[in-house]
Amino acid sequence: MTPPETIAIETRELTRTFRRFIAVDSVSLQVRKGEIFGLLGANGAGKTTTIRMLTGLLKPSRGEAWVAGIPVHSSPEKVKHRLGYMSQRFSLYEDLTVAENLTFFGGVYGLRRPDLRRRKEALLDLFDLKDMADRITSSLPTGHRQRLALASALVHEPPLLFLDEPTGGIDPVARRTFWRVISDLASAGVTVMVTTHYMDEAEYCHRLGIMRDGRIVAVGSPDELRNTHQVATMEEVFLNVAGTGEDAS
Repeated sequence: MTPPETIAIETRELTRTFRRFIAVDSVSLQVRKGEIFGLLGANGAGKTTTIRMLTGLLKPSRGEAWVAGIPVHSSPEKVKHRLGYMSQRFSLYEDLTVAENLTFFGGVYGLRRPDLRRRKEALLDLFDLKDMADRITSSLPTGHRQRLALASALVHEPPLLFLDEPTGGIDPVARRTFWRVISDLASAGVTVMVTTHYMDEAEYCHRLGIMRDGRIVAVGSPDELRNTHQVATMEEVFLNVAGTGEDAS
């Protein structure tokens, strides 16, 4: 049994219904501290709904969840200050500059001026945005907008990071940069839960949970899943487990 102090995220029978539609169906899982845990599944499998419940944005219909030891069902606001969240849809202020967005989100999380200045400089360097600091966000190319979105999610140095298809629509070079940053964060002890529809990105995850019809139907490392299903690629694993020829979005 995994010691409780090593668990960053835990769910028990987590369920969300919309009228008669069951979007997430009795999901129970544990994610370890410092782990990159990937959620895979076809469109409508329940990945985004699961993340929205874990980040306190959506109330579960049934079941329980703990993030950083905090019960999400009773303390959603407390949970929100312990994590960084990057949604599928670009959610920054497009009429602000790059630097102004970082300042705004640092203020939301209560960073004091010296800490905010330090974090802005570090993130502008990390994501190669320093030369664009004074550009209006709406004028940025898609890849740079995604970099800014991730930087904003990290401005308060959260111990947990939730990323919902963070690399959608950006080029392969930018995707590799994203995953280098994510891997470095995990090495430093940050827990990352990420959804992706790129099978090559699944290889960067320590463990994966494959969802189908709102349920977790397989959990394991990429190697464990390939060995269990006696196939050579994650694409074949996904086809076998998810039971669909669609992509894993």
